[in-house]
Amino acid sequence: MSAAHEQVNLSRLEVCDMMREELYSEEEFHQTQTHIFIVVGASGDLAKKKIYPTLWWLYNDGLLPQETFIVGFSRSKLTVQDIRKQSQPYFKVTADDNEKLDSFFKRNSYISGQYSEGSSFMALNKHMESLPNGSKANRLFYLALPPSVYHDVTRNIKENCMSTVGWNRVIVEKPFGKDLESSNRLSEHISSLYQENQIYRIDHYLGKEMVQNLMVLRFGNRIFGPLWSRDHIAAVVFTFKEPFGTQGRGGYFDEFGIIRDVMQNHLLQMLCLVAMEKPVSTNSDDVRDEKVKVLKCISELPLSNVVLGQYVGDPKGQGEAQKGYLDDPTVPKGSLTATFATAVLYVRNERWDGVPFIMRCGKALNERKAEVRLQFRDVPGDIFQGQCKRNELVIRVQPDEAVYTKMMTKKPGMFFHPEESELDLTYGNRYKDVKLPDAYERLILDVFCGSQMHFVRSDELREAWRIFTPLLHQLEKDKIKPQPYVYGSRGPPESDELMQNAGFRYEGTYKWVNPHKL
Repeated sequence: MSAAHEQVNLSRLEVCDMMREELYSEEEFHQTQTHIFIVVGASGDLAKKKIYPTLWWLYNDGLLPQETFIVGFSRSKLTVQDIRKQSQPYFKVTADDNEKLDSFFKRNSYISGQYSEGSSFMALNKHMESLPNGSKANRLFYLALPPSVYHDVTRNIKENCMSTVGWNRVIVEKPFGKDLESSNRLSEHISSLYQENQIYRIDHYLGKEMVQNLMVLRFGNRIFGPLWSRDHIAAVVFTFKEPFGTQGRGGYFDEFGIIRDVMQNHLLQMLCLVAMEKPVSTNSDDVRDEKVKVLKCISELPLSNVVLGQYVGDPKGQGEAQKGYLDDPTVPKGSLTATFATAVLYVRNERWDGVPFIMRCGKALNERKAEVRLQFRDVPGDIFQGQCKRNELVIRVQPDEAVYTKMMTKKPGMFFHPEESELDLTYGNRYKDVKLPDAYERLILDVFCGSQMHFVRSDELREAWRIFTPLLHQLEKDKIKPQPYVYGSRGPPESDELMQNAGFRYEGTYKWVNPHKL
């Protein structure tokens, strides 16, 4: 078998051994010190569906430090058995796992208390100190909570629950505010209590395999470096598409909208990784310094560079597809919240001046997809009389992780006709039987290791909100009505027009097919 077609077959055990070897080279992580992971908000959906399953996967793969205890804390009167009952359906376990599951939950405990009462956190601290070596343990606090209680919880943790011997780290979930002012208030409050190296603002997209692969693709390959600039790239498109609507959760979504939910965080983070200069090292602050430089080169987003949409029901569809956003009983009547947005940003620096960075995201669209697409300029001096389409480099984040280059090749046969094809690295084909870690697995493990590379720093957050806040305020003040689009479509036609006017060329003549599913 040639090297080009060689498959990488690694067992789950081998992958775990490799990860363990890499992680345990960190002196801090290698210590046999006790760790306590506190899930604040343990009764909520996030804890049930993501945090507890992630901790189980890490434990099952032997990737948690050996002496790790998990403490659940929330207002609900629960037991560890209740936690197990509500979270285990998301663990993806088999009957063979029962013994290890029992061992995992023996490391769990739970106490209830009020988020606003210091006495509840004093009781939490007393409980942690009662655990083996608990008074000297490192402590990780995961705030699986709504932002409305962040102020009380972070203050009470600081005043009552900090380890005086081990280190303390606090993981904060998005949304990090609703605009620049609210984000700054939250950041100032948290920064008054904790040092920056204790704060882990989690954006789970930064834990995804292909998002992390962006840095290796860019800076680990000679072939891409000379092409990665305005001289060769015509446009960069970031896409996030979901094929379902709000599914009865429109009340929560309506408070934030698609720009705050996806664009200001997930897509903007990917933009930074594509556009930034090579950092001097892979040190967390070196990487984040370069991301901040990119954000500082982006002007505030004007309304003229944006198309907003809101889905309406498809009379020909089935089930939920027949219902529009406003048909969701949890959505306020007459809501103007956008469920779709396309925005064109420009990075005003020497490398990227004039190249449109197009972000497109929405619900109730025609497919599930998240990707980065770099479209190259036309071939100069085209001798094939317009038959050649633009080359594209596509990094497919989900589903079916892949990297492929859309290119022109001669159509097989007697004729001399170009046709579109691809050079394809589909992970399901290349890496047989390799289990790609969940994004939360990577990021929680990063917190244990003390790596902040894939977490959002306060100045990153401030610059991101600076770009979007004026637009968000204008939309609310002027009550801008989004364009309607049919459930299951590509979105409003105005989006394609905006992208075309910005310089992206959509041919519609070629569709990538995942060879793993053929």
